[in-house]
Amino acid sequence: MSIIRCRDTTFPNIQAIIFDKDGTLEDSQVFLRELGQKRARLIDAQIPGIGEPLLMAFGIQEDTLDPTGLMAVGSRRENEIAAAAYIAETGRGWLESLAIAHNAFAEANRYLKDAANTSPMFTGSLEVLKFLSEAGLKLGILSADSTVGVQAFVKRHQLEPYIQLQQGVEEGPSKPDPALFIQACQTLGVEPASTLMVGDSLGDIEMARRAVAAGCIGICWGAPEAAHLQAADVVIAQLDEIQIVEEFRI
Repeated sequence: MSIIRCRDTTFPNIQAIIFDKDGTLEDSQVFLRELGQKRARLIDAQIPGIGEPLLMAFGIQEDTLDPTGLMAVGSRRENEIAAAAYIAETGRGWLESLAIAHNAFAEANRYLKDAANTSPMFTGSLEVLKFLSEAGLKLGILSADSTVGVQAFVKRHQLEPYIQLQQGVEEGPSKPDPALFIQACQTLGVEPASTLMVGDSLGDIEMARRAVAAGCIGICWGAPEAAHLQAADVVIAQLDEIQIVEEFRI
């Protein structure tokens, strides 16, 4: 077990740390914005006038991505259902609306397939993961992305030696459902009470709190003053603020 310190906050008896992916380890803002824009354009091509409302629903305004918006924190399924709801408002049946959204999302993924592999890790993240892993902590990734997407991220950045959990969201519960965190801890073989969550969204924080995690570390790269992270135990501006104060064996 380890004592972890972030700024003025200390977390004792920590065995594992679970990280969000997008916005926490991976600087995917540009890709997510482009993906949301492509989805909106494809649907607007079939239903003129719906593109702008969809962009607002996704949390996209011009060249910015709202860190609390649907594209930033929602699963693909949640984004797809939201898009279908906007389509249904135009008078189409629900099954037709779902099909239009699903097909547009699939086409957008095909179009941006190569771009999905270009998002970099935030500077210094690899070194922090290596340091924490070598200190004996179990590390995992729990993302609103699909499990396949998480696995591709881990493989692309050669994180296999450090990451013992690669978990995404499929058709089941999404963040902030605590079942996701509890399942992740079970996979790692640890209790939530000895596990920290590190994420950039309120969903990450609420999920960990409801699962009675050891603590919640919010991260807002470069600016640890984000209002949407106020519920975290501590907010950091970069991952190397996660420090090990002491290690001990039981």
